[in-house]
Amino acid sequence: MRTVDLTTALILMAGGLLVIWDSVRLGVGWGTDGPQSGFFPFWLAVFLLASCAVIAAQAWRRTKGAPFVTREQLKPVLITLLPSAGFVILIQFLGLYVATAVFIGFYMRWIGRYGWVPVILLAVLFPVLTFVVFEKWFLVPMPKGPLETWLGY
Repeated sequence: MRTVDLTTALILMAGGLLVIWDSVRLGVGWGTDGPQSGFFPFWLAVFLLASCAVIAAQAWRRTKGAPFVTREQLKPVLITLLPSAGFVILIQFLGLYVATAVFIGFYMRWIGRYGWVPVILLAVLFPVLTFVVFEKWFLVPMPKGPLETWLGY
């Protein structure tokens, strides 16, 4: 567990340093019209570095080596991770809205053990609502697949 904590803290610290470096390039001060582009990312990265330093110090002081994860703890993580990874892959081929319908339907039925009526209702209504909010109200285009192309979007 100690090694995992230290490794994670160091990786996040490297990301924080990268954000600080780029924020300084953009400007971290206060301009005449308000904060410069790098102001908020800079301070978020500073807080990230401080948090990671505390985590690294705690991990460094810890001597007892407990396992990072047990087999029993890994099972629910994989039950969530694998369908989520499949969802991300499906977005590339089916678009966001159809992939969301498939993901919600699969997850509710397989993990939640819901009946077919709530599964179908939610798997259809949620992507439709999301489509209306993003595409119609906010005018933000999201990844589309063959169904949306066939429907003229």
